[in-house]
Amino acid sequence: FTVIGIMFCGIAVGYFFRKVELLQKIGKPISYTILLLLFLLGISVGANESIVNILRRWAGKLVVVASAGTLGSVLGGCGEFIISFFK
Repeated sequence: FTVIGIMFCGIAVGYFFRKVELLQKIGKPISYTILLLLFLLGISVGANESIVNILRRWAGKLVVVASAGTLGSVLGGCGEFIISFFK
């Protein structure tokens, strides 16, 4: 709940200060910071033996689930595009 609460506080602050010029220019640095954090998270996961062993054991099923989710999203997007095209 702490992480979600902090996120909602950030949303509220961003909403109330959305006219501030500095906040409008901060999008790109934030994107790079998030990419750096994801990279560091990947390093910590790769260094953890128990997580790596679990990933090896479940690799096939994880690939199927990720592929099915991606395919479902693509098909849903295509379906929405086709429906909106014929309206």
